[in-house]
Amino acid sequence: MPPPRTREKALRHRLAELRGPEVQAKALDARALAALAANPGCRRRAILDGAGVNKAVLADALGSPSVFGQSQFAFVRGNAFEAKVKADGGTELLRLAHEKLDRAAEPPADARVPDLTAQGPQGRTARTELALREATEAPGTWTLLDHPMLALDVAGSPAFLEPDAVVVHPDGSWTVVEIKSFPMLDGAADPAKVGAAARQSAVYVLALERVAARLDPAPRVRHRILLVCPKDFSNLPTASAVDVRKQRAVTARQLDRLTRIEEIADTLPEGTCFSPELPAERLAEAVESVPATYAPECLSACELAFHCRDRSRAQGAVTRLGRPVRAELGGLTTVGDVLAAARGEAGDPDDPAVAALRRAAALRAEALEAAAPEVAPCP
Repeated sequence: MPPPRTREKALRHRLAELRGPEVQAKALDARALAALAANPGCRRRAILDGAGVNKAVLADALGSPSVFGQSQFAFVRGNAFEAKVKADGGTELLRLAHEKLDRAAEPPADARVPDLTAQGPQGRTARTELALREATEAPGTWTLLDHPMLALDVAGSPAFLEPDAVVVHPDGSWTVVEIKSFPMLDGAADPAKVGAAARQSAVYVLALERVAARLDPAPRVRHRILLVCPKDFSNLPTASAVDVRKQRAVTARQLDRLTRIEEIADTLPEGTCFSPELPAERLAEAVESVPATYAPECLSACELAFHCRDRSRAQGAVTRLGRPVRAELGGLTTVGDVLAAARGEAGDPDDPAVAALRRAAALRAEALEAAAPEVAPCP
């Protein structure tokens, strides 16, 4: 077996070939990792994300443009709100952290905001780890890390993550800060948006835990993150403490289940490339060479969802009906198989799924027969 450095270099070269030598790699972020963890069985997304393929550009080249993503207006509004929250050395942000998470500590006066500037993601990751170590070794003070850089191994490939902020408390513990532009109305925000923010923050918590494990003694990474949002319909910041232990556990388990990127790459035909510069037919053939696990939830999480949905429909796959339906159907993987089993034309009668389908078909037939109006004979 070749040494780790040689294997890592070979993998990087292979992923560059898959992406296309002229295409700039798209870095994985926490949002993408959270979506990947929600569908760990999708080998297509795993290899495309691992290779740094821009799936939005790929979807356009395949003729199935994506509408997934944040609007330019929301992006600008979010940046403006984040700048307001972090103004004056993060005074307001630290006040909210003290109020919502650590009232027993001294109020944040003269907090430290270290410079995290460094060359490249590896340099920024090392600088962040040094700043965290220095802050932890200075008890009694508050420290705010603005846009630190964290690293997390995902299926054998490193991902560099950039949370909005990390707060180091006077007791040396660490808290992830997530700043969003959706409002909190009467102290509560949209549960779906809060859930998405919690899943994203859980990825940052996992990455912070990796850093903490390398320190001696290991500092505590808090599992309650600080979610900062506009208050009501104003631009004034307010915050809520969100417990992400459940999301952290699920994300860690799902990321561990991901097939290693090199294993997927080794199964691809020689010469496979996902460059959007390729002819549409050849590009579609390359994408279809990697199996996907489509579900309706992909429409809100993946740029390739429309392409995969079209293929799922063409194949008659039951996955397009949703994961709960797919789980109930057992070994019946296509709509044709399901209909044939319901009509009694195929399937094992002792299979619970087949028996349930036939019973449902019989009940439907009885209901239609009973509801059918009597047809008067022609005079």
